[in-house]
Amino acid sequence: MYLDNADIKRYEELLCIAVDFARYGQTIELESMLKAKLPINLKDHKGNTLLMLAAYNGNTDIVKMLISMGADVNLKNDRGQTPLAGVCFKGYLDIVKLLIENGANIDEDNGFGMRAVMFASMFGNYDIVKYLSSHKKTFRFKFYLLLSKLTALFKRKKDNTKLYM
Repeated sequence: MYLDNADIKRYEELLCIAVDFARYGQTIELESMLKAKLPINLKDHKGNTLLMLAAYNGNTDIVKMLISMGADVNLKNDRGQTPLAGVCFKGYLDIVKLLIENGANIDEDNGFGMRAVMFASMFGNYDIVKYLSSHKKTFRFKFYLLLSKLTALFKRKKDNTKLYM
């Protein structure tokens, strides 16, 4: 099959539309495209999958739909990051649970030896670290649990200080 430049341009436009649907929570529209045989593990120009973009932006319904349609929960982007690492950074516990329940690898290296629990811990997402720790009862996870609690307290104190300035 031969594709001319116009066909390629149209396909690229469709890919951009699908990526935006995932990013902005347009479940019905994205589902229609996927049912029309758009690849479930489609990636943008940075290697971010539809699942990664939906998860990172807190779009739980799209995450559920993509997982039910067979999206790979461990597929990495061009920077070596997984969807789980992104939601651990952002703080979406409900999506963390969905990813773990559907096979996301808690111990996956997300670049430079960073694990998802480290992202949650660094950004004070204590509830996520606590949830991940319930799946891995190691000293390392207990350490990250303490670190996340301290980070969350520091962030809270810093935010309260801003109110009085």
